[in-house]
Amino acid sequence: MARVRVGAEQEGERLDHVVARALGGVAVAAGRRLIDAGAVRVDGRVARKGVRVVAGQVIEIDEVAVNGAGVEPDATVVVRWLHVDAALVAIDKPAGVPSHPLHAGERGTAANAIVARFPECAAASADPREGGLAHRLDNETSGALLAARSRAAWEALRAAMGADTCEKTYLAEVVGAPPDAGVETAPIGRAGRRGGRVRVGAGRAPLAARTAWEVVERRGATTLVRARLHAGRAHQVRAHLAAAGFPIVGDEIYGAAAPPASDGARLRLHAHTIALPHPTTGAALLIEAPPPAWAIIRA
Repeated sequence: MARVRVGAEQEGERLDHVVARALGGVAVAAGRRLIDAGAVRVDGRVARKGVRVVAGQVIEIDEVAVNGAGVEPDATVVVRWLHVDAALVAIDKPAGVPSHPLHAGERGTAANAIVARFPECAAASADPREGGLAHRLDNETSGALLAARSRAAWEALRAAMGADTCEKTYLAEVVGAPPDAGVETAPIGRAGRRGGRVRVGAGRAPLAARTAWEVVERRGATTLVRARLHAGRAHQVRAHLAAAGFPIVGDEIYGAAAPPASDGARLRLHAHTIALPHPTTGAALLIEAPPPAWAIIRA
């Protein structure tokens, strides 16, 4: 249990700010989540969010929550390891596997698998649920997923992945016959009560986004395409392709029919490559997740 005594200079500060600073400057949102999870006590009592601290109070933070907040090792989750070095690891996340837990004690996610092999990843990310992940993929999206092995590496990796020098490619099977190449540049904003979906050209707090695609193989009623982007927004490839009139096969949110029952991939979207400067050495780094069966060229 980590303990911090509130100093006179902190009198009146919000508890989530104090917790975030006590943990080495993590995001205030991460401190708030720890409070919500019951992992923070003030003078021996479970803290409530929104409270302000008083000089002399003792704040206790559950170290298990700090170092994982539910990201428990789970070696039963089978992932393919694509890259391992002193700063980061990369896996090929299977379709149907969540990127990280949403609640303490949850298992069966990619983050659980990563922490099982590299326990230090549990404390690397600002959000302790993420197990060091520098980004995430939707549950039904397969492919390249990167995690850091230390807080410094996580911060550097996040910055590298958000820069224009980072390029991501996705393989997607879409409904219809798109032109040989195209690009969507409409901003993307959150929609829905909990922001679980997005709207192209609208929504809450829309952010700039650019998705370029090219046809890889035409398959009659469907087409295999390769999409390229840089920083990436939530559901960017799915929403931009759907807005262009070519939704991804199996995408129940943005309007495409489900694939045949015999096909194990419900959403035909795969994070194929991530190219970026290494976050600590600056050397060119290419992470490639081999395409799944549905994404292999048939010709």
